[in-house]
Amino acid sequence: MRSNSRRHELLASASYIVEHLGMEKLTLEAVAKHAGVSKGGLLHHFPNKEAIVTAMIEEFGDTFLSELQQKSSESIDEAGKWSRAYIETTFHDPKTTAALSTALLAVLFSKPELLAAYNKKNNVLQADILNDGIAPVNAAIIKLATDGLWFSEIFGVGMLDEDLRKQVEERLMKMSFEAK
Repeated sequence: MRSNSRRHELLASASYIVEHLGMEKLTLEAVAKHAGVSKGGLLHHFPNKEAIVTAMIEEFGDTFLSELQQKSSESIDEAGKWSRAYIETTFHDPKTTAALSTALLAVLFSKPELLAAYNKKNNVLQADILNDGIAPVNAAIIKLATDGLWFSEIFGVGMLDEDLRKQVEERLMKMSFEAK
C-alpha cells in the first residue's frame, strides 16, 4: 500500500510543479526534490517524464470521473443527475479539478496524443450528460458552460467575480431540473 501512496505523492508533486512553476519546470529531478525522494526512488515508479504525464492524466482523469459517478449516484432526482454532478464537481471540488487541469496542461504541452484516451472517457461522460433525462440542448449548454468556466479559470482569462459565478451556477443547476 505504501507504494501506491508514494506513487500518488509523486503525481501530486508533478501536479504542483505544473500548476505553480509551469510545464517547462517539470523534470524528474524537480519531482523527486519536491516529493522528498531520491531520483532512484522516483525512477522506481516512473522511468521517465512521459510516464509521469501519462499517469497524471490516467489517475487524475479517473479520479474526476469517479467523483462524478459518486455524486450522480447520490442524486434523489434521476433526471439531470449527471449534469448536476458535473456542475457540483467542477464548481466545488477544487482539489479534483485542479489535479485534472494540471494533467490536461501537462498532456497538452508534452504529449498531446494522450488526450485521445482521456477524450474517450470524456465522450462517455458527455453521452451520460446528453442522455440525462433533461432537454438535450440544456444538457449541452450545461456541459459547455461549465467547461468554459473551468477553462477560463485554468487560463486566468474571462474570469467571473464570485457573485456572478454563483449566479451562473444557480442558473445551470436550474436548467438541470428542466424536463424534456
